[in-house]
Amino acid sequence: MATGAVEQPLDLVRLSLDERIYVKMRGDRELRGKLHGYDQHMNMVLGEVEETITIVEPSEQPTEGSIQTVKKNYEMLFVRGDNVILVAPPMRS
Repeated sequence: MATGAVEQPLDLVRLSLDERIYVKMRGDRELRGKLHGYDQHMNMVLGEVEETITIVEPSEQPTEGSIQTVKKNYEMLFVRGDNVILVAPPMRS
């Protein structure tokens, strides 16, 4: 296998080591951070992380409701793979 080839799903994650990635999580949470490590269960260690939490407060009217966005920053974060929905590598030119 060539160094930059993607033959298996985890190869895409391996090629993103030490780069900023996007992680969509359960519970309307999104993470953007630098990937320091991962395992076969998609447990990950991210650095310089920005977490975005979307909070939807329903109302009696289906067209109305309150949507709040909360942002938090972390120096280092362990992400449990069970909560990961999607991992997007950085854009490549």
